[in-house]
Amino acid sequence: MYDFKTIEQKIVEAKEWLQKEYQGLRTGRATPTLLDSVHIESYGSRVPLNQAANIGVEDARTLRIIPWDVSQIKEIEKAITNANFGVGIVTDEKGVRISFPELTSERRVSLIKIGKDKLEDARQSLRVAREDTWNDIQSKEKDGELSEDDKFRNKEELQKRIDDANASLETLFKKKETEIQQ
Repeated sequence: MYDFKTIEQKIVEAKEWLQKEYQGLRTGRATPTLLDSVHIESYGSRVPLNQAANIGVEDARTLRIIPWDVSQIKEIEKAITNANFGVGIVTDEKGVRISFPELTSERRVSLIKIGKDKLEDARQSLRVAREDTWNDIQSKEKDGELSEDDKFRNKEELQKRIDDANASLETLFKKKETEIQQ
């Protein structure tokens, strides 16, 4: 039988990538993972915000950022403003409070469209991986390592794995779509 380790790894990577991308899509609830992409200038180097401050949830639409060094408050405010999240930012002597506005119906539709685009990107990576694996199977058959029957059995197994992976990606999208619509 053919070793499907490479394609399995690509499937896992596609799922993990899509999950990470979906964490960054803002729904009606504020979560600290929304700020994972924010980096600040700290002592001459760029560091992720979560390595320079404590990020907590105050309520469903508010995050509280308490820096470990209060001199970083202005840098944090600047980085969040530059990230262009469309949020309200209030600073005080202890840290930064970020208020996320209610999602409008237009914004919900655009978030779902972005989610579909990311799903399609993940599917595209699976198509490329499937094509690479199929080419490898065909070359092994030409080299005499696999029989023609094995080649077609492996093709069916490959397609089954890709179908299962696509169903899993679709489930992730449906979950995120439901989350956005609430």
